[in-house]
Amino acid sequence: MNWLRKMPNSVRTASGMEWVVWRKLPWIALLGTALPLLGLTLLHFWMDAEASAAQARWLQMADYICWAGVIFNLTMVFTVAIGCVIVMVMKGPGYTADSYRVSHSDVPRAQPETDKEASGYRTEG
Repeated sequence: MNWLRKMPNSVRTASGMEWVVWRKLPWIALLGTALPLLGLTLLHFWMDAEASAAQARWLQMADYICWAGVIFNLTMVFTVAIGCVIVMVMKGPGYTADSYRVSHSDVPRAQPETDKEASGYRTEG
């Protein structure tokens, strides 16, 4: 059974910024992950192995901040990717999933509709 059928004479909208952003997302994710981790790696190499408690605490705080930045970056990339996909789908051709005619408009029927009446409303596709 074909759940989604293209609507006749539906027009696709021209693409816009969503494709530009979509193509840059892998680089944004890669750089947003690699740069903080590279900086953190260099910081760990430069710190003295037998550091004082204050320096060890400062290094641990830098770890937390870098990992928080990486997680924040990946979360934002994922969120923007969802937005791009939604815009791409919305600009695509129109689809119909339910082609049943509404049997009443603003006023409900006094009697339920019979199966014979309902079958007359269905469009075959």
